[in-house]
Amino acid sequence: MKDIKFIFVAGGVMSGVGKGVAVASIAKILQARGLETTAVKIDPYVNVDAGTMNPTEHGEVFVLDDGMECDQDMGNYERFLGRSLSSKNYMTTGSIYLDVINRERNLDYGGRCVEVVPQIPLFIIEKIKNAAKENRAKVVIVEIGGTVGEYQNILFLEAVRMLKIKQPDDVALVLVSMLPVLEAGGTELKTKPTQYAVRTLNAAGLQPDIILARGSVPVDDSRKEKLALNCNLRREDIISAPNVKNIYEIPLNFEKDRLSDLILKKLKLKARKKDFGEWKKFIHKSNNPTKKVKIGIVGKYFNSGDFVLTDSYLSVLEAIKHAAWSLRVDPEITWLSAENYENDLSALEELKNFNGIIIPGGFGKRGVEGKISVIRFARENNIPFLGLCYGLQLAVIEFARNVCGLKGAHTTEVDPGTPKPVICTMPDQLVNIKEKKMGGSMRLGAYHCRLNPQSKSYSLYASKLISERHRHRYEVNNNYRLRLEKNGMLLAGVNPQRQLVEVIELPNHKFFVATQFHPEFKSRPLSPHPLFIGLIKAAIASKI
Repeated sequence: MKDIKFIFVAGGVMSGVGKGVAVASIAKILQARGLETTAVKIDPYVNVDAGTMNPTEHGEVFVLDDGMECDQDMGNYERFLGRSLSSKNYMTTGSIYLDVINRERNLDYGGRCVEVVPQIPLFIIEKIKNAAKENRAKVVIVEIGGTVGEYQNILFLEAVRMLKIKQPDDVALVLVSMLPVLEAGGTELKTKPTQYAVRTLNAAGLQPDIILARGSVPVDDSRKEKLALNCNLRREDIISAPNVKNIYEIPLNFEKDRLSDLILKKLKLKARKKDFGEWKKFIHKSNNPTKKVKIGIVGKYFNSGDFVLTDSYLSVLEAIKHAAWSLRVDPEITWLSAENYENDLSALEELKNFNGIIIPGGFGKRGVEGKISVIRFARENNIPFLGLCYGLQLAVIEFARNVCGLKGAHTTEVDPGTPKPVICTMPDQLVNIKEKKMGGSMRLGAYHCRLNPQSKSYSLYASKLISERHRHRYEVNNNYRLRLEKNGMLLAGVNPQRQLVEVIELPNHKFFVATQFHPEFKSRPLSPHPLFIGLIKAAIASKI
């Protein structure tokens, strides 16, 4: 394993400084130099995975092919690298302790006393090396969650220290640190907080090799010199990381300061010339749209403001951008609260101002009737519509009530006593639910779907058998499939193993497609998801 190189990325001064995008960008620029790279996220939470975390606090729960529920940064890694990752690329404090305790219970330590140090840091190193091995990576970039100086991530820093002692030429430490501006409208970036962040790292036995200096504006040479002098670095080790409108420009921004050359030199790596051709074409399209469409996203995570809302539906937002930009379209996205449409049906008229409507995934009963009203309005007014996961379930409920005449049709998630349970749990899930094994009752990760050759979905995918990622507990009740089909709903996709409905469509509508899976998780900048391409094309056509 000594031929593998490790880059650890830690954050200084404040949380939310952009470590995840920094990791994804470093992985991208090294990939563009011909190196096999992968990325690992370490979350400092005691949660075993991200599945139980509230999206308004932690952002969306991203799901991998193997069913791992993880941090949204894993989505950034996949999008920038253009490849799928596995559960080996994600760990939490809780999962690490759980694995070490299970090893101890299984006598894997041979009767030795098991201590937090060194066993926990050594196990962290083992997990990182396993991720590198599975991905056949020459370089593994590891994001350490949290901020330096917190108790929560000190054991991860200890793992870096131990690995760096053993393999000094194979490890680089990058600090992403904020340089604040004090005066309103000012431009002078303050370096003192970053100096203290570096000293905090020093206290943990670590010295950063590179500082990514985050700021509202680019870092000037004077500030670079000051940071270098006070942080035991050279000026060229300070990389400017200013705010950008489009996060996909960050790898190119880093290369303005020759970050890949710097990393290659520090880790004694050889690589080919840079190849950002396709990436630059993508950026050019995103910055030079020829059309604009208005897309409304109807959701419920609004309590903490627009920033949290954006994180709650991050993959949906990125999938819209990928599809729109590939068509040289500027997507104007508006967040619409489902609860606004529950008691005021006149408010639905504003939906006519949009060229497309999306109902994303979710759980619970809040805002459900508002979403159902939105779906009915989109169906009756021929507004392009895409439903994702819960969006499919609510679209089935709306159709069952208002087209099939099934009064009281609902999901047993919201109304366990509904007389028409068009959405419910399957018999094999009920045992797990009764025993409160809620994770066991979820359909997680990649499942196959066979598409109807007569469907829009088939024409968009250009494939009969597809694989998509799931995260849900309730399904379309197969007892109502015939009734739905007789009234005009096309069951466009079905899971061949369990005969579960995966995609529905309304053939006589401009674009009315809903999926039980989450297509947004597999959208990439250089390969936009076909269903989002279909929505954007329908949105463009609806303007004519």
